[in-house]
Amino acid sequence: MLIPIEITEKAKKEIKNIIANKSIPPDYHLRVGVKGGGCGAVGYSLGFDKPKESDQRFEIDGIPVLLDKKHLMFLMGMRVDFYDGSDARGFTFVNPDR
Repeated sequence: MLIPIEITEKAKKEIKNIIANKSIPPDYHLRVGVKGGGCGAVGYSLGFDKPKESDQRFEIDGIPVLLDKKHLMFLMGMRVDFYDGSDARGFTFVNPDR
């Protein structure tokens, strides 16, 4: 099965760290999604959630991942990365097609 998103090694390491240290329940998965923005812009979201009926489920390097089927067209080719610099720290979303 084709996995529509990529998670970089830095992001996978941080996600696994969060799962291990933030008491994420075992039945929760990483959810990557989209949220509507102003003027037709699309924003991206990342969090932990229980699977829903409308989800497409994947596993990336041992990380269970959920994508809502309605969001697949916006997430196809998306790369989730993690930035850890002196000025900021957090997940970034890179979509080469947009």
